[in-house]
Amino acid sequence: MIKIGLEIHCQLTNLESKLLCTCKADYRGFGTNENICPVCMGLPGSLPRLNREAVKNAMMIAMALNCTVPEKIAFFRKNYFYPDLPKNFQITQLNIYGPTSVGGPGYVMLGKKKIGLLRIQLEEDPGRIIYEGTSKNMVTLVDYNRAGTPLVEIVTEPDFESPRQIREFVNILSDLFENLGVADPSLEGAMRADANISIHGGKRVEIKNIGSFHDLEKAAHFEITRQESLHSRDMEIAQETRHWDDQRKITTSSRSKEEALDYRYFLEGDIPWVRVEQDLMDELRSEMPESISSKRGRYVSELGVPDQVADVLSSDKFYSDLFEKSQTGSNAKEIANLITTDLMGLVDTREKRTASKVTATHLRDLADSILAGRISRSSAKDALYEMVKSGKDLDQVVSEMDLGNVSDESEIEKVVLAVVAKEPLAVEQAREDPKALNYLVGKVMKITRGKADPQITMSLVKKAINV
Repeated sequence: MIKIGLEIHCQLTNLESKLLCTCKADYRGFGTNENICPVCMGLPGSLPRLNREAVKNAMMIAMALNCTVPEKIAFFRKNYFYPDLPKNFQITQLNIYGPTSVGGPGYVMLGKKKIGLLRIQLEEDPGRIIYEGTSKNMVTLVDYNRAGTPLVEIVTEPDFESPRQIREFVNILSDLFENLGVADPSLEGAMRADANISIHGGKRVEIKNIGSFHDLEKAAHFEITRQESLHSRDMEIAQETRHWDDQRKITTSSRSKEEALDYRYFLEGDIPWVRVEQDLMDELRSEMPESISSKRGRYVSELGVPDQVADVLSSDKFYSDLFEKSQTGSNAKEIANLITTDLMGLVDTREKRTASKVTATHLRDLADSILAGRISRSSAKDALYEMVKSGKDLDQVVSEMDLGNVSDESEIEKVVLAVVAKEPLAVEQAREDPKALNYLVGKVMKITRGKADPQITMSLVKKAINV
């Protein structure tokens, strides 16, 4: 039997400042060791000041994951030495005096399977270790810009039974963080995970240094295979911490696994206990956005969007926000189609989304023009590309690119007659099989560069071949 538990770490990237000081939470634009101060470096005499917004963000995550938020929240010092930990301890949370972490227990549903969540805690991120040089002349460098960044850790029960379930779970969490507006999981290092794996009731092995969701799944596959191999040969599986080697795609032994006692936890005396008032809980509930599952259901039941399309739209905040702002009910299905079929291919990276000039107004005008027959579906794709690139309005794009539908029957009829004369075999097939009509219509659309009105074209083709 396979048992897998996860520790998911997510930076609260949308905050202005770090967890305990006024340094910027977004450390990515700074030069090495520029985004630091006496507090996040733990210099003597410096005192931490808890970021209220970080606590609120963490509480929102806890509530969205069906967790209970306790009446009081406490912080602890987790003592260990590592080069990227400037204070030689990490300020984090622990349920040693009862439930004092920001949330727990809770759960996430993977289909019909329930994944239990042990606790959700708020803590500070350590710095970053950078390795440079060759294996023979390796140099270890430390950048403390990240130290103190607000971090939410989600600890699951060992309820996963396969790497595939892990991948589904972290995708759900990633979508949830983005939907809540607390983090951008696509940023480098913003969302990380450690995995704890055991087989056949044996000892637990922790895997660290996993850089992506894809690698998380690979690391779990490798570790399960490694442990199964040892078990089949009656060899001991040591309780240890292993690192994922991204180059060789294997796990390597790092150190023996620590127990809680090894960290010498004790209460953080410089941060008072936080009392969670009911008014704050009510305020957060009122501010929480509509859940992804609620959006999905509403798109299907109220707007008639197909299930699969609704699933894609609702799970991505960027696209769901565009959809919500542009749809008017009657054009909802057409806008959903434009986003999932065309727009997603044009802005498929974070950089392309940022550079895109397309707006909800663009999508609304485009969908309404398609429905009114003023522009064909293929021409709409060309127009959308230009809107994304330039931000020009639809009328200007249609005029400059000559994309408007041709609805003059006499003009279309000339093209239809030419196609019928050139395709006698296709005409005979169309007379026997109505589905073959689409081939002739397609030929007309190709000649008119997709501008011929599809309904008029179909009617004229039928008339020309007497069907």
